[in-house]
Amino acid sequence: MLIKKEEEMPTNTKKTELRRKRKKTSQAKKRKKVMSKMSTPVFAIHTDKDE
Repeated sequence: MLIKKEEEMPTNTKKTELRRKRKKTSQAKKRKKVMSKMSTPVFAIHTDKDE
């Protein structure tokens, strides 16, 4: 005999914590991408060898 467990609704606290975690994760990814683009620009190395 199978007993079906009722699905419980998450508490407001749990919803808020998950929402904050999701926002923090997405912001961290965007921030890392932006910060990596702000680092040392690409430049040619050993351009004098062609001479």
